[in-house]
Amino acid sequence: MSRLPATLLASIDADKAALDAARPLSREVCLSLRAKLMPARASRANASADAAPSETRIVLESLLTAAMSARAPADAARLGDAIRYAEDIVAQREPLCERQIRNLHRLVLKGHGEVRPYRQENVAIAGTATHPPDFLDVPAAMSALIDWYGGAAALHPIARAAQLHTRFVGIHPFVDGNGRTARLLLGLELMKAGYPPAAIRTKDRRAYYDALDGACMRGDFGDITRVVAQAVQRALRLTLDLLGPRRADPFPNLPDGEPTCPLPLPPR
Repeated sequence: MSRLPATLLASIDADKAALDAARPLSREVCLSLRAKLMPARASRANASADAAPSETRIVLESLLTAAMSARAPADAARLGDAIRYAEDIVAQREPLCERQIRNLHRLVLKGHGEVRPYRQENVAIAGTATHPPDFLDVPAAMSALIDWYGGAAALHPIARAAQLHTRFVGIHPFVDGNGRTARLLLGLELMKAGYPPAAIRTKDRRAYYDALDGACMRGDFGDITRVVAQAVQRALRLTLDLLGPRRADPFPNLPDGEPTCPLPLPPR
């Protein structure tokens, strides 16, 4: 089950419609968005006369910097290549395939070299009750994931992205980098549908992991979909707030709070 509460979905769709009406964002709003998501990079970029990339590029830069810099800072050339690759995925709304997943996994690890194979050993996910499949079953599980994705077009984009994220985590197809790859997949799926990546706050980390574990164990995607949806709405409102005063919120009691950079979770 992954049905979103009707009030939450209506509120998110209203926020997205408001943002869509303002797109493409102005140079000033893009620069403000960069300053919100990446203050350190923005201070350097603002010294450049042409430091006003698109909304998509700014969000991807933030998303990929978080995914690629877990153990060491990503160099500029590697980050630039990753952004261009991800831009193509988003712009063309490229359907998910195993080749894309392997390429994204390569990006979050070293960014260079051969595409990594699926794991050849069994693994455990620390701190959870989820048991990934035997390594011999991983190829079939990944093939089934792509088949599921192809048949899930009727789901709301947020529900589909949350389920994809969760199903990938449950398979854990690689030895390392699964969490970062899963969060990158989540962000790109949301962006292909016109939503910003989910902004999971540090204080929501436990709820996120509990919902993820519960969905992997029981196949009930309600909690993880709600966590992702609330995070997407915070990210939407971060950008809307940069546009000026917003209309009165018709659902003022929904969880809110300070936004953060997209997907600031540690490797797992």
